[in-house]
Amino acid sequence: MSTTSILVLALAGLLLVTFSSTALADTCQPSGTLESPATGHTCDECCKPGHVYPTYQCSPPVSRHTKAVMTLNDFSKGGDGGAPSECDGKYHNNTERVVALSTGWYDKGKRCSEYIRINAKGRSVLAKVVDECDTLHGCDKPHAFQPPCPHNDVDASQAVWDALGIFGDEVGDFPITWSDA
Repeated sequence: MSTTSILVLALAGLLLVTFSSTALADTCQPSGTLESPATGHTCDECCKPGHVYPTYQCSPPVSRHTKAVMTLNDFSKGGDGGAPSECDGKYHNNTERVVALSTGWYDKGKRCSEYIRINAKGRSVLAKVVDECDTLHGCDKPHAFQPPCPHNDVDASQAVWDALGIFGDEVGDFPITWSDA
């Protein structure tokens, strides 16, 4: 084998390792698990008794078109959001365009009161970050007995869904893209 061939193979191997490492660094893997109590609260959205849920300390990297799943949240007092919003300690009406972001995107509150742009169905809307969708904890009263959030979740108020023209059976886990505004 010639020196040139060896150099080409070595360079190809180096590129493969570099791109593989970069691809792995961009993915968010579970950081642990949370087991739901064997007995517990019962509701449609509640943790299933004895079920094990993945937990995440990270979220995918933010870009101009960050892929996410949008879910519906009621940020009002008595709503499924549970406690007041982390950013301002307040409840929010369902007519306000507000969101909670997965723990990694929430970034210890660095996005509090900032706006993000959400895109879906050919529409775009601005929404204010008011809360964290906790990816590390859940299945308890402070988290409304719900499982930890997915690592790629934008939990949005009804006003956000309405502005994007998403109604009826489409409401649930809806694929979107978002970016910092």
